[in-house]
Amino acid sequence: MAAHPTAAQVLGRVVLVTGKEEYLAERTVVGIRAAVRGHDSEAEIAESAASDLTLASLGEMAAPSLFSSTRCVVVRSLEGLPDDCYDGILDYARSPADDVSLVLVHGGGQKGSGLLTKLRKLDSVTEVKSQEIKPSDLPGFVASEVAVHGSRIAADAAAFLVTAVGGDLRSLAAAANQLTHDFPGEPLTLDKVQQYFGGRAEAKSFAVADAAFSGDRALALEELRWAMDGGTASVLVTSAMAGSARSLARFLGAPNGMREADLARELGVPPWKVRQVRSQSRAWSPDAISAALRAIASADADIKGQAHDAAYTLERLVLRVADLRAAR
Repeated sequence: MAAHPTAAQVLGRVVLVTGKEEYLAERTVVGIRAAVRGHDSEAEIAESAASDLTLASLGEMAAPSLFSSTRCVVVRSLEGLPDDCYDGILDYARSPADDVSLVLVHGGGQKGSGLLTKLRKLDSVTEVKSQEIKPSDLPGFVASEVAVHGSRIAADAAAFLVTAVGGDLRSLAAAANQLTHDFPGEPLTLDKVQQYFGGRAEAKSFAVADAAFSGDRALALEELRWAMDGGTASVLVTSAMAGSARSLARFLGAPNGMREADLARELGVPPWKVRQVRSQSRAWSPDAISAALRAIASADADIKGQAHDAAYTLERLVLRVADLRAAR
């Protein structure tokens, strides 16, 4: 189903929304409601938790009212539907009312899977999956969001946006919306994205880690000072350093010959990051990575123990990591 469904796609049908990604599930529900209201501005919207339903209330929700025959009925947490309502839902789904859109939202898991199996077999049921998005797929999600707004984004720009904003889909969608509206009709390059999000604390901390693990002492110190001057929390820097070390360790331990996409899943990073990790790994041994992890853990403990000079602790850390890389 399209991001903006039409009334013809949802009225007289049952839409089954499944999966654990709440943001995507809710966006589907909002789109269906908008389609019904766009078809009939007087359409009634009804919602209920599945656990609250009875056979009587099921019939009432789908029946036309005095005010409008068009209705959008949303039943949430279908996994909580009482057993005695299963047959009622299935009977309705076999022959849904023409002017009613019934939306059944299932949050994932095995509970209620038998009902899902039966619903999926019906021609009158459309399933929309809202599966959780893996970290390695987040740049692709950004690109699809930008495309919805009629634009396109460079791969490195999408990856940077994920680094800067984080993995929350709602925040990424909002960022994509902002960028496409501020640069209407223009391709989104890395420079454009950095104009808006280059100052994010998370992005700064990853820049420190990248420079340190690449062995560039001067750049690592410069990035660290920029980060600290910009208010980046010290623990974000140690967290980014630890993440880089773990990615290197996983890369060195991965089987030879793995495809880039498989490596990205193994490392828990976007595909573009795999190329960076591969390049860094040529100058790192398992022993050096272990030493780096010990240094990071020590610095993190010092900072959380209210070290007198967190900046000095972090300076020592980035120099130690850069030296471990260079010493190989």
